[in-house]
Amino acid sequence: MPGLSGFLEILVLAFVFYYVIQFFRGTRGAQVLLGFTLLLVVLLLLTYVFHLDALNWLLRQFSVYLAVAFLIIFQPEIRRALAELGKQHVFSASIRERTLVDHIVQAVVLLAERKIGALIAIEREIGTRSVQETGTKIDSLVTPELLASIFFPHTPLHDGGVIIVRDRLLAAGCLFPLSQQAELSKALGTRHRAAIGMTEETDALVVVVSEEAGTISLSYKGRLIRGLDEARLRRMLSLVLLKPTKAKTQSRWIRFQEKLDLTPEALARTEDLMEKEFENNSS
Repeated sequence: MPGLSGFLEILVLAFVFYYVIQFFRGTRGAQVLLGFTLLLVVLLLLTYVFHLDALNWLLRQFSVYLAVAFLIIFQPEIRRALAELGKQHVFSASIRERTLVDHIVQAVVLLAERKIGALIAIEREIGTRSVQETGTKIDSLVTPELLASIFFPHTPLHDGGVIIVRDRLLAAGCLFPLSQQAELSKALGTRHRAAIGMTEETDALVVVVSEEAGTISLSYKGRLIRGLDEARLRRMLSLVLLKPTKAKTQSRWIRFQEKLDLTPEALARTEDLMEKEFENNSS
């Protein structure tokens, strides 16, 4: 059926273009891709409108070389995109996210006990590549030891923030956007303002450890809650990061839910529960 095949072709192409645009958004490669696409579109329009047969022939002859050039220019981005596609495992997501929460909490508690400042952003739906590019690429599995070592004093990357995507620490020493809220307390330091600014511009979660007081704070949707203990930090991270999946019907996951009071009903009411947390102790 020609009509159905044409519809499927349009659907597939639309999906591919959408994925490419979403993946390259906020990266340096986005500008190169835009220029490359505009040049190609202009050349194709010129050959069509003015019937430039010679130019049309040249474009057809060089189409293979253009494809190879595209693969070479965008090789890092393409490799990363394929890696991300390969990591989309529904049944392993809950284990990965639980482990991530554990590792972040362990590192943050250790840093707070030693009064070592830290700034940790966990990316969610909105990409953070533009902020990642202000720092140093790491791309390593998140572990408590890695997180703690980055923020130890006198290390090259301890002054900036780190960005975590899924279970990987992608960049460190990053410059987060500072919040411009006029009503913020003057007692808040640069780390706390950067945490709020990051959550104003993205939907990331940002954990802050104060270097002066050793207190733990969490920023969410442009708001900041301070003075968290280990249990409360774990609960708030879990509320947002742990999403119900089929894997979470396993008995081990059910026991974990009961331990933290994270029933399916609680997880479904994440926004309400987080709002209550801020109402109880907001800043």
